[in-house]
Amino acid sequence: MLKDKVVIVTGGANGMGEAHCRLLAERGAAVVVADVNPRGENVAADIVRRGGVARFRSLDVRDRRQWQVIVEATESEFGRIDGLVNNAGVLIRQPAHELSVESWDLLFDINVKGTFLGSQAVLPAMKKAARGSIVNISSISGFVANMPGMSAYCATKGAIRLFTKGLAVDYAEYNIRVNSLHPGTIRTPMTADFESDADKLNMLLGTTILRRLGEPREIAEVLAFLLSDASSFMTGSEVTADGGFTAV
Repeated sequence: MLKDKVVIVTGGANGMGEAHCRLLAERGAAVVVADVNPRGENVAADIVRRGGVARFRSLDVRDRRQWQVIVEATESEFGRIDGLVNNAGVLIRQPAHELSVESWDLLFDINVKGTFLGSQAVLPAMKKAARGSIVNISSISGFVANMPGMSAYCATKGAIRLFTKGLAVDYAEYNIRVNSLHPGTIRTPMTADFESDADKLNMLLGTTILRRLGEPREIAEVLAFLLSDASSFMTGSEVTADGGFTAV
């Protein structure tokens, strides 16, 4: 489904980003694991040991120059860029009256500016090839305020949701598709503390009608579909994978 496609994944060193990289490689893609966390080098090396194609590139998504370097290196080695997954993000949960300006700026710099810079960086290569698929990882928080203290985070994920639609409109003529993926509550290191406490877990799950946490690989499966030609008639779409959280 993704054989020989070249995909850059930000935030690929751990959590959902790592799951994305591993599954895409399993499906035949050459994966660029991009992250500020040097653990991404281990992820890429393990993918190669298992027979996949992967490269680690250090990347701060807030830095335009670093984006230029990673795009140039990817084009130089593989000849093209077929896909981009803007996955890198941070979560700060704090009521608005307590949130510092520095925390607000950090959320927007990584979650929104990083998504913008990444998309901007790969678009020339995709335009030249007259094809491409960008998937921006948003959240159910782009639709609803799913728990207290999430106003700033929700603002960033809502921005990603509508930025995606705007890109889809602007680049459809070049056969570049842009979609947003909205995971629900997923089992990652950030949820570990909640799983040991039933009350906290129930709060975290909220209206998730499947009554369980999602697994990172379940999100990666949806991502693989959106990057593949199987979703060729989808652009500007907002795809939820949330166990039914937003269904009620």
